[in-house]
This record gives sequence, structure tokens and C-alpha cells, in this order.
Amino acid sequence: MRIIENLILALLLALSTTACGGEGQSAPTAAPTEGALEVHYIDVGQADSALILCGGESMLIDGGNVADSSLVVSYLADQGVDSLDYVVCTHAHEDHVGGLSGPLSQYPAEHVLAPVTEYDTKAFENFLKYTRQQGLEVTSPSPGDTWTVGDASVTVLGPQKAYEDTNNTSIVLRLDYGETSFLFTGDAERDAEADMLEAGAALQADVLKVGHHGSNTSTSYPFLREVAPEYAVISVGEGNDYGHPHEETMSRLRDADVTVYRTDLQGHIVATSDGESISFAVQKNAGVPTNPTQGAQADHYIGNINSKVFHRPDCSGLPAERNQVEFANRTDAVNAGYTPCGRCKP
Repeated sequence: MRIIENLILALLLALSTTACGGEGQSAPTAAPTEGALEVHYIDVGQADSALILCGGESMLIDGGNVADSSLVVSYLADQGVDSLDYVVCTHAHEDHVGGLSGPLSQYPAEHVLAPVTEYDTKAFENFLKYTRQQGLEVTSPSPGDTWTVGDASVTVLGPQKAYEDTNNTSIVLRLDYGETSFLFTGDAERDAEADMLEAGAALQADVLKVGHHGSNTSTSYPFLREVAPEYAVISVGEGNDYGHPHEETMSRLRDADVTVYRTDLQGHIVATSDGESISFAVQKNAGVPTNPTQGAQADHYIGNINSKVFHRPDCSGLPAERNQVEFANRTDAVNAGYTPCGRCKP
């Protein structure tokens, strides 16, 4: 399938009050195709939250921190949400579960999912409280479980086993709509990625929500090669204390020639699928890196020893220096078994 990228500069919606106090955060707006799938990556800073809308049904994956709760509620209201068919807490850390209490207190839900049903923090206890106030219980899905959101199908791919590390307990979901697909990985790290690979999970997706905010403990080369995304979205806070996204992770994504969207740079990000192609709308900074000047012969070329792709020396997708090999000319690169980069087209 060929994905067509169509960046749309966002228009401002009406201002809404957020937990940060008074300033409105507008969502990007794009005229959705009737019956289309919308995936909203909500900008909750150094946290995670995503809203899926399709065919009049909805699924909320994570809600950011406790302080993000009213922001998420306002965002749902802006999208015309009046109920939630599925609420998914990928794992019990506060930056994923904390903001779910607001939506659960404001919107009726049908199903509430989490990898565990007990976790000794106030944020998780509130998540349980508001779930039970609706007469619901949290259930833990297993790999292979499926359900639908409108005409889109959702498949559970992880966790494949029990883990001591809470990040690795993350529920991993693949969302399919027509010929397009999206992967949500929570904060799953290398061990969980390796176990999904060993289990033969169907990981290939057009859009990857990068694990653990771009930490170098996630998005390993083997996992990234199996997913083979064209696009990636990183939910991360501007100027965060963790150094996310790590340069090592960004280098892997460049090596794989993945177009990256980041909430710290572009705010709310909305991907819309008509079942054949995916377009993106962003809240701010709509420009993305463009291909370097093409056509002129370069004086040398840079190969990636991991991906076996070669680049022009001014390509924005160059690998980390330790993964580089230099070729004097294009012929040498091709004869060495390297393929040209699709971005800089050497």
C-alpha cells in the first residue's frame, strides 16, 4: 500500500479551559472523509493519550498525567464525543493512567481495559474508583483478543507474558482500517518487544506510536524492522528531564527512513485514514523536513551498515556516525549491495 502524506496547517478551535489554567489548546482540524478513521495523538506533554474515532464509536488509549485530566476531557468534548466504547490504560504508570479519571467521571464507558486490576498508587486507585462508579470492572485482555471500533478492528499483541517491569506490562494494540494500520505500544521496552517478535505477533504497521516517549530502551532495531512503519509519532514533553526522544532512537528511525511527528514540536497530531491512504494534520509547525536538493552528483555517499541504505552526505536521514560507511561514488555503493535512500534519492 502506498501512503500519501498530506500535511494540513491546523485551524484553531474554540478555546477550552485546561488543567494548566485558563489557556485553551486547540486541536488541529481537517475535513474528515465520511466514514473515515481518525487517530488523535493528544499533546499531553511528557505523557501519552490517543483518541480513536470511527463510525460513531470511540476508543481512548491512556489519558496522560493527573494534571492532564481536564485537558483530555475538553479535547473529547471538542471532538463531539459523548461516550466512550473502550477505555484502555496501557499500563499503570501515572503518566498514562492519571488523566483517565476525568474522562471516566464525565463520559459513560462500555469497556475498560488495563494489564492489571490492582496497583498501589493514588492515580490507579482513582482510575478503578471511577470505573466502578459506572458499574464496570477493569478487565485484562490477552494476546489475540480482538474487538471493533466502528469499521476498524483492534487486536491485542502484548504483553506476551508477566513482567516485573511495569513498562513491559504495556498493552500493545494493532489498529486496522482497510489497508491501513496503526501500532500502539505504550511504554513497552526491549524485553517485551523481543517476546512479541518471538511469538510471531503481526506487528507490521503504517504508523508506529513510538514506545516510551522515544526512550532508547524501546524501538529496538529488530522490532523496528518488523514493524516497518512509514510514519512514527512520539508523544513527549518539550524540554523534558529525561532527554526524550533519545538521539539513539531518532537515529534508528532515520536509518529506517521513517517520517517522524512529535507532540513537543507539533502539538496535537491527527492521522486520518480512508482505508487506503493516511493524511496528517498538526496543531503547529506544519512544515516537515524536506528532501535535500536532488539531481546533482554528490562527491561521496554515506552508507548505513545496519540498513544497507546509502545517502547523500546532506541527507536529513543520515545514520549515527558509528553506523556509517563512506563510498567514493554511487556505483561503489550499489555494487556493495546498498540501496538508495527514498528521502534524498542519491
